[in-house]
Amino acid sequence: MTTWYEGPLAAFDTETTGVDVETDRIVSAAVVVQDAPGTRPRMSRWLVNPGVPVPEAATAVHGLTDEHLQRNGRWPAPVMFEIAEQLAEQAMMNRPLVVMNAPFDLTLLDRELRRHRASSLDRWFEGSALRVLDPRVLDKHLDRYRKGRRTLTDLCAHYGVSLEGAHDAGADALAALDVVRALGRRFATRLERLTPAELHALQTGWHAAQARGLQAWFTKSGTPEIVNPDWPLRPDLPAAA
Repeated sequence: MTTWYEGPLAAFDTETTGVDVETDRIVSAAVVVQDAPGTRPRMSRWLVNPGVPVPEAATAVHGLTDEHLQRNGRWPAPVMFEIAEQLAEQAMMNRPLVVMNAPFDLTLLDRELRRHRASSLDRWFEGSALRVLDPRVLDKHLDRYRKGRRTLTDLCAHYGVSLEGAHDAGADALAALDVVRALGRRFATRLERLTPAELHALQTGWHAAQARGLQAWFTKSGTPEIVNPDWPLRPDLPAAA
């Protein structure tokens, strides 16, 4: 019987105007689908004209300028619809969705859908549940005492995954997918009997515990930062907020 990490997987990634999920915008996105390890992945890409200026700091990361996006990007409304439709299709086909740091990318997509489509991401999964695999959460739980950072670049180096063209949505999505496969193999004795649905539920608790630990460290060190424990999607802020 094929284990989930050797079977069909999809992956999703975005590049954005910044790191605030409530106010920043998606400027590019990609969905990658791979039926089995070593097979050729199928990739869908989107380039978005966000309708707001792209800060120089963001351009320095992903290389996408205002001029380039205004000339080549599409308006957000149809793009967000197409992305959500693609993710819903993966859920209907029972393909787990790999998302590195899922609460960022999925929450940002949810806010873009609310902003441009008067919709929400949850509405797309009322018939078929989304099963998310977050390499950041999985790695921090399965190898919790390893020192060092756990960015996608760090995880690729640790698990021997090639990452060419970092901070390109397609390259990052494919690398995250490969990291999850490598992670599955390394921790096979702990993961092979779990289904993606079971793993999705477990990650909710694992992420919350990780957030509590980080929050305690911030509090102890006097850092006024709030760590959100919700995974894989942060709830919408009340209108008053």
